[in-house]
Amino acid sequence: MILLISFVFGAAVGSFLNVCIARIPSGESIVRPPSRCPKCGAGIRVYDNVPLFGYLFLRGRCRDCKEPISLRYPLIEALTGFLFALLVYRFELSPPIIAYAAFVSALIVVSFIDLDHQIIPDGISLPGIVVGLLFALSGYGPGFVDSLLGVLLGGGTLWAVAAGYEWLRGQEGMGGGDIKLLAMIGAFLGWRAVLVTLIVGSLTGAILGSLRILIQRTQAGVPIPFGPFLAIGALIALFAGEQLIDWYLGLAFAL
Repeated sequence: MILLISFVFGAAVGSFLNVCIARIPSGESIVRPPSRCPKCGAGIRVYDNVPLFGYLFLRGRCRDCKEPISLRYPLIEALTGFLFALLVYRFELSPPIIAYAAFVSALIVVSFIDLDHQIIPDGISLPGIVVGLLFALSGYGPGFVDSLLGVLLGGGTLWAVAAGYEWLRGQEGMGGGDIKLLAMIGAFLGWRAVLVTLIVGSLTGAILGSLRILIQRTQAGVPIPFGPFLAIGALIALFAGEQLIDWYLGLAFAL
C-alpha cells in the first residue's frame, strides 16, 4: 500500500514535471497560467488533469481541438511514479528520501529538456549543487567531504574532457550544462558515485549513439545530448552504486 501511494504521489509530481519541461526552456512561469493544450491553448479541466487516467479518459486527444496529446506526458508521470516507489522501496520512509525525490525529479526534467533543446538549465543544476551540499551537511547524505569532492571531481573531470576536446579539435565537444549536471550529481551522491555515473553514462551513450548511427544513418559528428545518459548513470549509482563498486573491487582483487 505504501508503494502504491508513493507511485500515485510520484505520478502527480510527474504531471508538474511535464509543465517544467515545457516551460522552463522558454522562460515561462511554471505556476501561471494553469495547464493548457499546447496546440489550441485551451485550459485543461481539473478532471482531465488527473495523472495517467486523464490521458486515458481523453483517449489521448485534447477535449477542445481533438489534436493528439503526446504519449510522453503519461510516460513521464509513470516514470516519476515508478522512481518514487523505488525510492521508498530502497530507502523506506527515511528523512533522506525527500532530498532524493527532489534529485530524481531534477534528473527527469534536465534529461527531457536536453533531449528537446540540447541545453541543461543552470536554474536547475546550480541550485541543485547547493541543495546537495546542504543535504550532505545534514548528516544524511554521503558526508560533506565526499559531497564536496563529488562536486570537484564531477565538474572538473568533464571540464577537462571538454577543454581537451576543444583544444584538439578546435570546436566545442561538450556543453557547460553537462559539467554542472555532473557536479550536482556529485553533490548529492559523493565522489564514488561520480565514477559510476561517468562509466555507466559513457557506456550507455556509446551504445545508443552507435545504434542511432546505424539505424538513422547519421554521421558520427552529429551532437547527442549527454545529459540523459548522465541521469541514467546517476540513477544506477543512487540505487545500486555501492554494490557495483564492491563487485568491481572484489573482481579486481580476485584477478
